[in-house]
Amino acid sequence: METNFFRIVSQMDINGEIHLIISKGENNSLVVATMVQNDKCTDRAKEFITPITLRGTAELMDKGYFLRIRQPLKDASELMDNMEAFKKQMDEAKRKSAMARESADREKKANDAKEKKYAEGMQKAEELEREGKFREAWMKVPDPSEYPERADLLRTRREQLSARFAPDLFAPPAPPQDNRQEGKADDNIAQLETFATTEEIGDDEEIEY
Repeated sequence: METNFFRIVSQMDINGEIHLIISKGENNSLVVATMVQNDKCTDRAKEFITPITLRGTAELMDKGYFLRIRQPLKDASELMDNMEAFKKQMDEAKRKSAMARESADREKKANDAKEKKYAEGMQKAEELEREGKFREAWMKVPDPSEYPERADLLRTRREQLSARFAPDLFAPPAPPQDNRQEGKADDNIAQLETFATTEEIGDDEEIEY
C-alpha cells in the first residue's frame, strides 16, 4: 500500500521534531496527539504549548488530518523560534545592562578620584602660598592638561605663583665688587696727593706748602 504521509510531512515548514502519539478510542476511533518539540528553544514557557489532539475514524484522519494540523504546528514552531529569539535578546540586554552599570561605576570612581586629587592639590597650593613657599605651591597646582574644563583657571593660578618666585630676566646683573682693587686705588690717590704737595729744591732742601 502506498501512502503520501511522509511526503506531506517533509513539505511542512517546521523547525524541530514532530511528536506523534496515536491511540485507539471508542467505536473504532483514533485519538491522535501531535506536537512540535524544539530543543533549541531554551525558554521554559514552551512547556505550556499543548499538543494538537484529534479524534475520528481512520477514514476521517486520512482526509482531514493534515488540513487540521498543518497551520497549528507551523504556528507552534514559529512561536518557539520567536521565544528563543526573544530570550536571547533579553539575555543580551541584561548582559549589556550589567556592563553599562559596571562601566558607569568605574567612570564614577575615576571621576571621584580625579576630583579628590584636584581639591587636594589646590588646597595644598594655597597652604604653601600662605607660608611663602611659592615654588612648592606652583608644583602642587594640578596639571591643566588633566583638567581641560579648568585649564584657564589653573594656568592663571600658576602664573600668579610663578610671578612671586621667578627672577627678572631683563634686570641688569650687579657688578662684582673687589675690595682689594678699591684698597689699591685709595693708596694711589694718597701717593698722588703727597707728590702734589711736595717740590724738590735741591739735594738737601725741600719746601712744603
